[in-house]
Amino acid sequence: MPMHRGDIYEDPLQEALEQAGIGEVDGGGTLMEEDGSVACCDVNIVLNDDSEETFGKLMAILDEFLLPKGSMLHFSEEEGKEPLVLGTLEGLALHLNGTSLPAKVYKECDINHAINQILEALGDSGDMYSHWRGAKHTVIYFYGDSFEEMKKRMTPFLEEYPLCQKCVVEQVA
Repeated sequence: MPMHRGDIYEDPLQEALEQAGIGEVDGGGTLMEEDGSVACCDVNIVLNDDSEETFGKLMAILDEFLLPKGSMLHFSEEEGKEPLVLGTLEGLALHLNGTSLPAKVYKECDINHAINQILEALGDSGDMYSHWRGAKHTVIYFYGDSFEEMKKRMTPFLEEYPLCQKCVVEQVA
């Protein structure tokens, strides 16, 4: 969700750039798939200058952020540099079925309870970054050091909680 992009990346990055005195965040965007789910997002950064010192400070700041694998730092066309691949976190998208479970399940189960239980099961192996609600399903995005570890930790809950019937777990980063 665009608001989560701001909370997780844009606002803290703006603060870090200001504290370092090297630049600012100049907006961002979210590219959506045809079904309305998130394809990717970006955050635009404008640096005060193109010195090696400023770039080094930027890289130190970005190293402090927990970025998903495959994140990229693009440069302006004038700079003519190839993008740098960043990020270490693996992503897990949990697709919850929103249409074909028994009506009783939707009435009696609470997605917030599911999220809380999953976060408890994940412990320090992962965290929820965002969600997306579509016409037929809701996707909850988790990121951590290991997709397999997050999947392993949440699977017992997914197998027992009625709202998680017919869910799909997908690696996204």
